[in-house]
Amino acid sequence: MRRCSRRWALTTADVERVLAQAIAEAQARSLPSVIAVTDRVGNVLGVFRMTGARATATTSAAPNGVNIDAQNVTFPAEGGAIAKAVTGAYLSSGGNAFSTRTASQIVQEHFPPAPTTVGLESGPLFGVQFSQLPCSDLSARFGAVGGAALIGPKRSPLGLAADPGGLPLYKNGVLVGGIGVMGDGVYGSDPNILDIDNDAEEFIALAGTRGFEAPSTITADKITVDGTSLRFSDATFAGVMSSGSASFASLNGSAGNLVAVIGYANAAVTAGIAYGSEASGIRASTAAEFSNRDAFVLTNGSGTNRYPLRAGTDGATNSAPLTQAEARAVLEEAFTVMSRARAQIRRPLDSRAQVTISIVDTHGSVLGIVRSPDAPIFGTDVSLQKARTAAFFSGAQAATELSANASADIRQFVPATRSFLNDPVALTGTVAYADRAIGNLARPYFPDGEVGRPHGPLSRPIAQFNPFSTGLQSALIIGNLGAHLGFVSGASPTDTPARCTTLPDVAAGQNRLQNGIQIFPGSVPIYRGNQLVGAIGVSGDGIDQDDMISFLGAHNGGARVGGIGNAPKPLRSDNVVVNVGAGVRLRYISCPFAPFLDSSSQNVCDGL
Repeated sequence: MRRCSRRWALTTADVERVLAQAIAEAQARSLPSVIAVTDRVGNVLGVFRMTGARATATTSAAPNGVNIDAQNVTFPAEGGAIAKAVTGAYLSSGGNAFSTRTASQIVQEHFPPAPTTVGLESGPLFGVQFSQLPCSDLSARFGAVGGAALIGPKRSPLGLAADPGGLPLYKNGVLVGGIGVMGDGVYGSDPNILDIDNDAEEFIALAGTRGFEAPSTITADKITVDGTSLRFSDATFAGVMSSGSASFASLNGSAGNLVAVIGYANAAVTAGIAYGSEASGIRASTAAEFSNRDAFVLTNGSGTNRYPLRAGTDGATNSAPLTQAEARAVLEEAFTVMSRARAQIRRPLDSRAQVTISIVDTHGSVLGIVRSPDAPIFGTDVSLQKARTAAFFSGAQAATELSANASADIRQFVPATRSFLNDPVALTGTVAYADRAIGNLARPYFPDGEVGRPHGPLSRPIAQFNPFSTGLQSALIIGNLGAHLGFVSGASPTDTPARCTTLPDVAAGQNRLQNGIQIFPGSVPIYRGNQLVGAIGVSGDGIDQDDMISFLGAHNGGARVGGIGNAPKPLRSDNVVVNVGAGVRLRYISCPFAPFLDSSSQNVCDGL
């Protein structure tokens, strides 16, 4: 199997061309903007502030006007531009090109979002906007290693963006980065995909991609999810007003200037790093690191695997930790399942799935991370969030740790969950929660999408909800996000630590949800008999594929070494029935039909 496509990267001349094309379009539209360019692993290669561009942008307000979490937050416009560029790069791959408009479609309370779709379930990646967080312990930081070393994957100032104006960049058909534009001061999302927006930011970004366009065969509008075509861009080249002939040298200093962004970039143009190289922070594994020669790992830029396979670190609180051999078996078997699985969000049809797989112990410590060569970058952080989420909520300490939080807002999610489930001991290890079940409880309607129903106990009420305030997910990290934005703006000398949430330490400087939680499917806890010992998280393809890879990986890995596997059936969350009018059963996992490229097998998860 091919391990890596030819390595391409943006040169300084390429970055200057992208910036110049976008600047010229912004001039033609009389919308002075901030424009950012990143490489595939999130390194910021240049940020240009046009003369007269708005200094700040503001997130969408709460529907009921009572703004909490990240609603109605004002921040430096540079942060929005970088977040959009990161999103275009991170959600895309060699098999799919997604944009911030695509992101908008898949993170809202109904999918697809439109006035006529009320009553449908939420977006398939509902909650993904709270990933790649600036506090994540997985994400590398600008300047943290060897000065401005271009080691990825890098963090985003605001997580992933759903505001149109962020697109991926391709070079000779190979994903090399993203462009983001912040000009109108509004950082929101598109609530109605039935109309075609005349969005100036999106036209500016599109003009910037001229010569670096996504291949038309893999743009989001060629990909369907549950029978719905995704959206890529409402802007077209036919509507671009500029010629594309402007030179960066003629614009730099006259139309505006390159600017430094604290924590992200110097006031200069930098060449990108080729994905797959040691310097990119993601490279092919060695035979000693992982048995499957198609696997990639995260590296520190000097040859060392950041997350080598290891045994559980939780022996002080877990009498039977995962061994290194068990962790290896689960990861290798999950990788094998992925290699056979038919992708949902890739083209051409019948491509194999490409994902990142993470395994953690009950403390949330990483026991190994492995990814396929072309898996989208966003799935790296998300797979770890998913694994930690399953381990945390399935553990005996979840209620205690949430209840001990300094925030009354966070504390109230425990009694809300117990009341909703009619279970006074909920979140004390009596139920095994896959991330699909946590997602059920974290939607603004329960059951998901059904208007007029109550909100899930981990969500905000629909009158309070928008993508900037999802509930416990956003409440856990809002302090970290605020601290970081203060740092980026220069108002504070102190950045957020690489440690999301203020949960109690389980080891020095570490909590169980070090990069936040995730609330869409793709993880399962791992058990030794009735004892929780860890969890596996998968992200990068369709959510049913992610579920299947995690579930079968845990099962097959356990079968291979003996002694571990999926949660016993009586413990699984699909035994929990919530009485909201008619009884509604929580979900555990959902595996796709006919999922394999090499087999016609159906119902591959049934009975396990």
